[in-house]
Formats: sequence, structure tokens, C-alpha cells
Amino acid sequence: MFLLQTVSYSQNLMSNSFQNNNVISNFLHLSPKQLLDTGDYYRENNLFDQALMCYSVIINSPAKDTDEKQQKKIVEALNKSATIYGIMCDYRSAHELLIKALLLCEKYHYESYLPIIYNNLGNVYHRFKILDIAKTYFLKAMSLCSDSTVVVALLNNTGLIEMDKGVTDSAFYFLNDALKMSKQYNNIYLDIILNTIAQAHQKNQQYDSAFYYFQWSLKEARKKNNIAMEADNLSKLGYSFFETDKIDLALHYIDLSNTIAEENNFLEILAQNYLTLSEIEESKGRVVKAFEYYKTYASIKDSVFNIQNFEDINQLQRLYEVSKTNQQIEQFVIDQRIKEQQIHYQRIIQFITLAVLLLVSTILIAILFQKRRLNKAYKALFEKNLEIIHLQENSIESHRKKYKKNILSDNLQNELLDKILIIMEDTAIICDDKFSLEKLVEHTQSNSKYVSQVINDTLKKNFRSFLNGYRIREAQRLFSEPDAEKYTVESVALQVGFKSRYSFNEVFKDITGVSPGFYLKSIREQNNS
Repeated sequence: MFLLQTVSYSQNLMSNSFQNNNVISNFLHLSPKQLLDTGDYYRENNLFDQALMCYSVIINSPAKDTDEKQQKKIVEALNKSATIYGIMCDYRSAHELLIKALLLCEKYHYESYLPIIYNNLGNVYHRFKILDIAKTYFLKAMSLCSDSTVVVALLNNTGLIEMDKGVTDSAFYFLNDALKMSKQYNNIYLDIILNTIAQAHQKNQQYDSAFYYFQWSLKEARKKNNIAMEADNLSKLGYSFFETDKIDLALHYIDLSNTIAEENNFLEILAQNYLTLSEIEESKGRVVKAFEYYKTYASIKDSVFNIQNFEDINQLQRLYEVSKTNQQIEQFVIDQRIKEQQIHYQRIIQFITLAVLLLVSTILIAILFQKRRLNKAYKALFEKNLEIIHLQENSIESHRKKYKKNILSDNLQNELLDKILIIMEDTAIICDDKFSLEKLVEHTQSNSKYVSQVINDTLKKNFRSFLNGYRIREAQRLFSEPDAEKYTVESVALQVGFKSRYSFNEVFKDITGVSPGFYLKSIREQNNS
């Protein structure tokens, strides 16, 4: 049976309702969720025309492909409309709506709703006795389903297929499972399952069991106000009484069933009842009456299950399969393009990475060679500085002799030069960070003009350069001591009279050509070699 199937429909009422523009106008102001809820309310109360209007507004409302929530509501509206058309025996319309819902489900990965659609598609094919396709849909739905209430319906429908195929043992297996689960879940679909079990017993000509389950199903249907199932049970009870030669009871139940079926336009039940009446009349030898009933049966049956509808449904199924195949091909092409793009981008990234690595390697190699050249240059400067230290020691004496030679007549200048050079050799004096030209003047007991003149004329330097030369020479001496590892650049800078490492570094590098750090490191390497 169609999931959530309700039980009455009036074609005239539907025709009139669709002409009511005010009702439709009211529906247009509702949100999609409100429309679904309203449609469900009308459907549960057998007002199928109003329900279809609600669902139709959702189906025909504009929705963007990217709006997955709205697309899912359209899927639900399509499926619920299909259940109503199934009750109306308009199986072509039902099948068309279900195929649309199925394609949307697959497109938007609405997997939780697939079992319901598969189940209802199986019901359509079952109506046309295309049992293999019907069973395929039921089993596919069961493999995906996690909703226990839907599983109950699927077990019942699969049992019905097995019964129609004549495999009654397998049918009872599915039906017994359905009955057990139904009792676990508040007797969901109990009237439908009992009806199917009764049919299986009827098929096996186990009439006592069939009567028992039909009566039980009839009681449950009346309790749930499921008048479609009530009419179907009355119809099948009538046929069972006919098979057991209880004609009066058969006519009584057929008459009760026809009353409900005619009021609600249950065409399948009406067709079955007229076929049973035809067989009853034929059994009594009333051939003319039997033929009249049979013509009525054939007319109703043809309106429901005509060849055109059968071909249309087959065509729709083929179109679905083609559409699904096209979607798979399209997705394959898209995936292939994405894969090619990814490979293309990966190659670009690899090329860029390789180029960057090559560039970095080249830079590092250049830096390494440059560093080696600088190290060689620094070592050469270092060695040159060692020579300069020795030359400086001789230079002072040379300047003294030269000056004495030139100014032998000026004893005062000669004495002043000697005093200056003696004082400059005293590291305790010159390495005091407060030592200045004035301090030197005090120590020589002269004046700044004479002191500056002697330094400028004999050494070709100003006082600051003259003092820095002595201080840096003292720093070099400290760095060269055997236990020089106890010194740091900062400690030596302070020890030779500089107030900051920065100024010491600048002066040291200006005089020696290398940094004090490099000088100290080279001295240590030389001492360790």
C-alpha cells in the first residue's frame, strides 16, 4: 500500500475545489513548511483536492538549484501528491511524479527520503503486475531504510509480491516479520498486514485462517477509520464466502463493500466486486446478468489499467534510466575535468616549487662562496693586523727618532713627545673611559695647544684617532692572551675604555678591517691549531 495512504476521494469535489481561486490565493501566502503541514492535514482528513493544491503550489514555486532545502520540500510534495494519485488509481500521474522526485533526490543527495519513493514506485509496478521491478524497488528501499515504520510497510509489500509470484513460504516469512515489527511500533499498518496475511491463506485455500485474518483486519481498519481497507476486506471476505459456496454471505459482504467503494470512487475495489458478482451469477447459470457484471468490471478495469497507461509507465521508466545514465556520464565528465585541472595545477605547483628551490639553492651557494671569500679576506686582514701591531711598536720609536732629528734645537718639544708616548703606553691611564686630551695635558704638565701640535705634526693624527689606536692595540693584545677565552667582546670593550660595544665595534673594524668578534674567533682558532 502507498505509505500514509488515506481513504477517500471525490472527483467532483476536486474539480470544484481547483476552480476556487480564493482558496488557491490563500495558499500562496503560506511558507513551504506551512503548505506541507496544511497539505498533510487535508490528506489525513480525506480532502485530497485541497491537499493537492497545497502540494502543487510547492512543486510549481520557483526554486534555485542551490536552494537544497526548498528542493527537498519539492521532493516531499511530489511524493505525497503521488500517493494521492495512487489512491485515485491514476498510476501514470503517480509514476510521473515519483520519477521527478527520485531524480531530485539523487541530484541533491536526499538519501533519507529515497526508501519512501522506492516503496511507492514498487507499489505502482505491483498494480500492473510487473513483479520483478516492484520487488527490486522494495528491496532497494529496504537496504537504505533506517525508519522502522517504513521497514514494516516494505516487509508487507515484499511479502505481497512473493505471494503473487506463488512463493507462499517466502511470503509468510516477510509477513510474519512485518507483523512482529508492527506490534512493536504501536500496530503501525496492522490492518494492511493482516489483510495481506489473509490473502496468503486464501491463496493456499486455508479459508478458516483467511476468514480469521480478514475479520481481524476489518476490525483494525474500522478502528483507524481506514475506509479503503474496510471496503477491501469486505470485498475479499465476499469472494472467500463465494469460494466456499456461501453465496448469501458473499452477496452481503460484496454489497457492503460496493456501498463504500462507490461513495469514495475506489475503482480497483469496485472492479473486483463486479468480477466476483459476475462469477456468482455465472455459477447460478444466469449468463446474461453475469455478462453485464463482467462488462462493468472490464470497463472499470480498463479505465485504471489500460494499455496506454502501461506503455506510458514503461516509457517513463526508460526515460528515468536514460536520464540517470546521462547524469552519470555528465558527472564522470565533470570529475574527469576536475581531475585534469588538479593534475595541471599540481604540475604548475611542482614547477614553481622546483624553480623556487633552484633559486634558493643558487642564492645559498652564492652566499656560501661570498662568505668564504669574506672569511679569506678577514683572515688576510687579521694577519695583516698582527703585522701592524709589530709595525706600530716600531713606528712610535721611529717617530720619536725622526722628531728628535728634526727638532733637536727645541728641547721642550722633544721632552713633550717623550712624555706623551710614555703616558700612552700606560694602559691604566688611557683605558679609563674618562681619559681625554685634557687628562693627557695634565699628565704632561703642558698645555693642549702644544700637545695637539706634537700629535698632529709627528703622527699625522688627531687626538681621538691617536687614542683609539692605542686602545684597539690593547684590545688586540687582550684577545691574543693564552687565556683569552675568559674575555667577551663586551668585557674587552669596557676594559679598554669604550662605553658601548657599538662604538667599540665601529672603531675596531675601522682600524683593523674586521669585527672584534671575528678577530677573537680567529685568535682562538689559531691558538687551538
